[in-house]
Amino acid sequence: MADAIYNPPSKAPTAERTRQPKNRPADLPQGQQKIRRRNRTIASCLSCRQRKLKCDKQVPCGNCQRFQRDCLYIAPALDTAAQQKLAEIKDRLGDLEETLERDVARRAAATSGSDRSSVIPKIEAEDDDYEGLSADDDQDPEPSPLGMFDQVYDNDADDGLMDLGIQLGKLRMSDRVGGLVRPKMSDELNAKLRSANHKSQNLYCQRHGYSDPTVPWQPGALSQDDFLSPGPDFIVPSSNLFFPDPITTYFLPPRHVADRLITQYLNAVHPVARLIHQPSFERQYTTFWGNIGNGTITPAPIQAILFAAMFSAAVSLPDDSAASFSEMPKHSLVDRLREMTEFMLSRANLLRTTKIDTMQAFIIYMLPLCRTEISRAHSALVGTAIRLAQCMGLHRDGTTFGLNAVDTHVRRLIWYQICFLDVRTCEATGPRPQIRKEEYDTKLPLNVNDTDLMLASSPTDDLPYWTDMTLSKLKFECYELIRQLWVDMQRMDQKKLSLTSVLNRIKRFRATTEAKYSPLVQGNTPKQILAKQMYRASSNRALVVILQRYAVGTNYPMPERLRNLLIEACMGTVEAGVAMETRPELATWSWYRGAILQYHAAVLLVFEVYARPDMPEAARIWSSLDYIFETPSQSSMTDKAEGIIITLRDRLEKYHSVRKLRATADVESQSSPGPSTSSQLNTPVTAPHITRSAQTFTTPTMVYSQLPHGEQGPASDASGSHTGVNRDSSADPGMEAVANMDWNEWDKYFAPNAELGTIGAMGDFSLGNFNPHQAYFSLPRADGHQR
Repeated sequence: MADAIYNPPSKAPTAERTRQPKNRPADLPQGQQKIRRRNRTIASCLSCRQRKLKCDKQVPCGNCQRFQRDCLYIAPALDTAAQQKLAEIKDRLGDLEETLERDVARRAAATSGSDRSSVIPKIEAEDDDYEGLSADDDQDPEPSPLGMFDQVYDNDADDGLMDLGIQLGKLRMSDRVGGLVRPKMSDELNAKLRSANHKSQNLYCQRHGYSDPTVPWQPGALSQDDFLSPGPDFIVPSSNLFFPDPITTYFLPPRHVADRLITQYLNAVHPVARLIHQPSFERQYTTFWGNIGNGTITPAPIQAILFAAMFSAAVSLPDDSAASFSEMPKHSLVDRLREMTEFMLSRANLLRTTKIDTMQAFIIYMLPLCRTEISRAHSALVGTAIRLAQCMGLHRDGTTFGLNAVDTHVRRLIWYQICFLDVRTCEATGPRPQIRKEEYDTKLPLNVNDTDLMLASSPTDDLPYWTDMTLSKLKFECYELIRQLWVDMQRMDQKKLSLTSVLNRIKRFRATTEAKYSPLVQGNTPKQILAKQMYRASSNRALVVILQRYAVGTNYPMPERLRNLLIEACMGTVEAGVAMETRPELATWSWYRGAILQYHAAVLLVFEVYARPDMPEAARIWSSLDYIFETPSQSSMTDKAEGIIITLRDRLEKYHSVRKLRATADVESQSSPGPSTSSQLNTPVTAPHITRSAQTFTTPTMVYSQLPHGEQGPASDASGSHTGVNRDSSADPGMEAVANMDWNEWDKYFAPNAELGTIGAMGDFSLGNFNPHQAYFSLPRADGHQR
């Protein structure tokens, strides 16, 4: 090597170097100094470095001369800017190491000591998923103990009763309300009644029937238990999936009927429950009929896919349309196709399959089953699907194994539909989602058309316009948020996460999603309208999932801003659901509304309009409640709300008397006898069983300390008469927690408003008109500016 090319630097000092903190604050403890990685240039020749010999940095060096080796040096190839960037990366790595060391030390301190229950975990302040959180925000509203994750039953419960709950109008309610078990829901409803007349005098109760809840339930007595019976959306799976009946008759619809069903599947099912690559599916369907013509047997997994698709199509048909082309009523067509699908799945060896086609057929079969009415049989089948999918490696992305674009796309569709079913059955039957985000690396399907995947160079990134996949991908992203919220709720209960942090997560998700999908849904095609309504329902439901735990049954009035946020979310949820069922352009997909959302949020709205009948939004709320609960138009708003609450209470009492659901000691103490209140959405469940006349309870003056921005609790008159309930703050952790909530941190994400009593100040959501530069949650301040 020429000496002119490289001159070795002078020998580096041999003194031991110590890590020194960079820009260490004066008040930082010495034991928590910031660590900086050393950035020393290595100038030894390659031979000395490999042999770990001391190099004199000469050209050639002494060692290479002595042993007659080639002396080679690596010339510095980094310019000044690159060297500075490398130093910054090493500094950042040092910061991460320091953060990890602190976290390990903090966790070790939290788990040390003889009494671990006395250690209160600190709310995570250094979480990559959250920005700008305050480490001091360790006080949050305490969720109501009336809502639980798990349920326990008495041994004398009647398992002969279908575990679907009760039906009222279009509402189906079981042990779980909004995904949480509420064993004292009938008492909560009863606590809302302030001056109920006898139910025989209420027109709504007369129309929906009423019975004495103390009369024992008699199976088969339709006059008593019609509201306990399964509805038209309930489809029960049979044992043919695992134990096929050898005398099952092979049922193949005529070609014209099958063609009509496949067309119905592609139009009504495929857009909202996407599980196939359409060109491949159409090729399989053509081959199937060709094999029948020449006497060749089509493999069982392919037949299972085709029969599952026809079964799903039959479920999506309007009630009166099946007979027009199949010469049999809808329920008969559905039953025959369900039996054939189960028979073919068993022939395909479902429980030991390794074929993607078999798993694809199984999930196509499951999607129409898991809609409005879900039993534990459905939940058990979803659990089976999860385990089978994991055994087949569907939780690993197809690109990891070098699969082609179509196979990778189909695997992603199957996995994320399983994830959707996991969340859906969890909300209906509990207890928690089985799939955890950290346990899979399967990517979301690309936003592409099915035909794009067949190109020689298929897309590797999302396309920036509306495609066949846009609607389904938007649904998958929304349900992944809801899945994460279930984890967040457990971390909140463990005091590891603050309520403000979770609401901030939802806010950021909405802002990011709206900015991403707004350009894609600017049109007014039926599918784009459906995407907007589905997103509105799912994004608002995320808020309801979190805030409903603080709304009913807590011993402290919900802060006004939280209450407004919850009521606006409930309104958005039910309005989107009603739109998906009633708008003519969305009629093709109305059959699937129950899979997207339930109308449980409508119960909270009933409480609100009953407690505040003169609220400005009452007419808007009742436009949805009238449709959901099928109320008589001639009744007043108060009578309708009262009738709904009475009917729900009586039916839930009947259902709970049979199911024998046990409550925890905390719940029993919360539902002890006492006066009722209706001045707030979140009133305590402390009412007598039935209150038939107006009563005013005299209580000591209630003290509401440190409510933010001048918010006040329920007012009492000079005599001390009050419609609320007095509570001892020392005995109620929720009261102290709300009073000490970090409202300065809250204001970073949800700005205060001078007109907090007006829910409409938040504005109606319009995804098509979304401005990505204006946060969806931003509320106008008193001075008219946006925060």
